[in-house]
Amino acid sequence: MMGGCAFGTPAAVSNIRYDLGPEHAPAYAGPLPTLRLFDVRAPAALDTDDIAYRLSYADPRRTAAYANSHWAMRPAQLLTERVRGALAARGTVLGGGEAVSVPLLTIDLEQFEQVFDSETQSHGALTARATLTRDGVLIAQQTFVARAPASMPDAAGGVRALAAASDEFVAQLMAWLGMQSGAVAR
Repeated sequence: MMGGCAFGTPAAVSNIRYDLGPEHAPAYAGPLPTLRLFDVRAPAALDTDDIAYRLSYADPRRTAAYANSHWAMRPAQLLTERVRGALAARGTVLGGGEAVSVPLLTIDLEQFEQVFDSETQSHGALTARATLTRDGVLIAQQTFVARAPASMPDAAGGVRALAAASDEFVAQLMAWLGMQSGAVAR
């Protein structure tokens, strides 16, 4: 009779969904000017809910995805929420499509994956380019690289590492935006 119970059945673990967890306050504590923010953009390879990984020690040119673990949303959406929340805690954030003369922040996500350096060691890797413009004129642009070690060589470890890398990226972004405040205020 108990043989049909759901204890440990494949259906119970066949589709685990992850998000980035609770936000961690970025180190930058100063106020920011009002900004418009477009949703984070990502290449087609990242426009999926797959949790990507790369075996850099075996074939660094190839990525794969965990079969039974997925993001709750596409990585670009998760990062948009993380950035929007951090910015809103320090200033006013408008949608990117609003027609007002305030600086526009666009972010292009280039890498968001768990990278295995060996069979047992990996890290979360995030690379993104931020562009700040006003009325179509470039104010500043910066590429950010954030890395965080994974505690376990599996999807859950990769997710925790990518959440930490996301927090590191947001902290770097906030500090950079703080440095741009003089140029943005004009």
